[in-house]
Amino acid sequence: MQGGIGFGLSPALLSQITLADGGTVQSNFHDYLVLREQQMPEIEVHIVPSAEAPTGVGEPGVPPIAAAVANAVFAATGKRIYDMPLSLT
Repeated sequence: MQGGIGFGLSPALLSQITLADGGTVQSNFHDYLVLREQQMPEIEVHIVPSAEAPTGVGEPGVPPIAAAVANAVFAATGKRIYDMPLSLT
C-alpha cells in the first residue's frame, strides 16, 4: 500500500508524461521521476480484515491519491487544482 501511494504521488506532485511527434518523450525512470524514499511522507496503513470482495491491498492506493491530495489542497486553501503535476501556480 505504501509503495502504491508513493507511485501515485509521483505524477501528482512531480512527473508527467508528455507527447511529441506521436510518441512519449519519457522513455524510462531516468526522465520520468518517481518519488524517492526520502521524499515520501510518513504513511500509516490500517488494513481492515474482511471476507468481502475485493480482497488484497497494494495497487488500490494508486488511483485515489492524486484526488486526495487535490482535495486536501482545496480544504486548506479553497483553490481547486485540476492538472497534474499538482501546482498552485
